[in-house]
Amino acid sequence: QAVASKLDLPDDLVGYFSLFLVRETKDGAFSFVRKLQEFELPYVSVTSLHNPEFRIILRKSYWDSSYDDDVMEHRVGLNLLYAQTVSDIEHGWILVNKEQHRQLKSLQEKVSKKEFIRLAQTLKYYGYLKFDPCVTDFPEKGCHVVVSAGNNELNFQVRLPSEQIKEGSFKVTRMRCWRVTSSVPMSNGPSGSSPGKSEVKLELAFEYLMSKDRLQWVTITSPQAIMLSICLQSMVDELMVKKSGGSIRKVRVGAGHSGALRRSDSQQAVKSPPLLDSPDASREPMAKLSVSCARAHHLRGISHSSSANDVGANDFHGNYAFEGIGDEDL
Repeated sequence: QAVASKLDLPDDLVGYFSLFLVRETKDGAFSFVRKLQEFELPYVSVTSLHNPEFRIILRKSYWDSSYDDDVMEHRVGLNLLYAQTVSDIEHGWILVNKEQHRQLKSLQEKVSKKEFIRLAQTLKYYGYLKFDPCVTDFPEKGCHVVVSAGNNELNFQVRLPSEQIKEGSFKVTRMRCWRVTSSVPMSNGPSGSSPGKSEVKLELAFEYLMSKDRLQWVTITSPQAIMLSICLQSMVDELMVKKSGGSIRKVRVGAGHSGALRRSDSQQAVKSPPLLDSPDASREPMAKLSVSCARAHHLRGISHSSSANDVGANDFHGNYAFEGIGDEDL
């Protein structure tokens, strides 16, 4: 809200933007650390890191490009969206061929910002957040992957052990639940020895409906796992707001009000169904340090359980958008 006020961004557009903590490299590229939360003091968050590489940036915080129309109605909103689009193209996050680059350059020279954004909306990966290279266990364990989040999906560009590059997407509506874990290998050293910080690793695992009646866990090992989880959550929130006929614009921003998306009143926490085992059962022994997820939820159409012994119910975040999936989505 303070940033929006300085920029003269109207109050009804504040909900379309968020502050993000990023780490900038010497070549000008940057990687996302996390989205700043409502309770944080941004100045304290960035200065407490004591590292000039960390910066705070302002970006749009929605996924559906149709909301661009709302933002572009105002001069400041248009300028912010234009600056972000130019930056994403320069960083190679949005794919542009020579002819498209020529057209974009021409629109830039004419200062036709709306037309520039309209053209960019047709390009691959427009509106996606790109993450640093990491490791996944799909389709094979130990595959190197570049993950991008956008268009209600996680896009994978996977380098297989054979050095072949394959691309695929996981739709958020087919993710039943997910979890974030931080873990460290069991130490074989002297008693009381503690592992180094570099050994702690973060994982995001999600349970995905690969085909009718077949769920499978997919795991991403990345320092940005928490940010990935936040992206999934915000995609689901946005889908539910649209499903209930809500709007980002309708969110009140001011004293005592949060700029976050409102969640549907129909979302009720209930008992979790049993969960499938993770496919990486052969993984080396790990000491789980923490699990950072919300409670699990009962999801129609897969399984029902009245068991009092559901394992790990508090370790999972259920996905309400999953409930609406039908055979046509498969």
